[in-house]
Amino acid sequence: MFLGVAAVAAAVGAGAVALSQGTGASSAGAVDKAGVEKIVHEYILSHPEILPQAMTNLEEREATKRVAANRAAIETPYGSAWEGAENGDVTLVEFFDYSCGYCRTAVADVARLLAEDKKLKVVYRELPVLGEPSLNAARLSVVAAKSPNYVAFHKALYGNGRPDDAGIDSALTKAGLNPAAARAEATSPAVEAELAKSASLQTALNLNGTPSWVVGDQLIIGAVGYDKLKEAIAEARKAKL
Repeated sequence: MFLGVAAVAAAVGAGAVALSQGTGASSAGAVDKAGVEKIVHEYILSHPEILPQAMTNLEEREATKRVAANRAAIETPYGSAWEGAENGDVTLVEFFDYSCGYCRTAVADVARLLAEDKKLKVVYRELPVLGEPSLNAARLSVVAAKSPNYVAFHKALYGNGRPDDAGIDSALTKAGLNPAAARAEATSPAVEAELAKSASLQTALNLNGTPSWVVGDQLIIGAVGYDKLKEAIAEARKAKL
């Protein structure tokens, strides 16, 4: 928190100096940076209620930079791990884990968004953070994405509850895939490379849980629900106008 105070104070102080110089203030009358930082520091200590919003704003700006730097990798699906409009004007990316109950809840939100918005593209990215069952399911999910039947597998596996071998095999079968063949491919270099890519994006975006979402310049953490996602999609679409 003290680092936050210092950062806010320094930023405001620097802005004040720049403002004074931009308005043609003489060197004798220029705002003293250290003095301004002291004033701002004291103000913040007297009004600590501004800190949460200041830190939120800072985190959002940093998240926007991280998204922009990795946009192509984030929004490019692996195989058929997407649904909706192939060339949609807005792309919603979900980082998910099949063992995550909140991700399972979000399935209905995504389905509703896609049903209502024919210009939306949804990209699914594996983020198996909840142990070995999650990793096992993620590997088979990547295999499914190499076929045209990813979405059928994805929905069937969530419909089966927490992933186990029987549930995964059932989802593979419903998607028209051979479970034995899929399992033989699950540890292939291509599958491992895709999971490594998602792990790299997790680090780049500083993701700490699932579901996590990227839409436009926004990074959204958690099962925020249909309304929040719809609002973020609308904002991303408006930003393109």
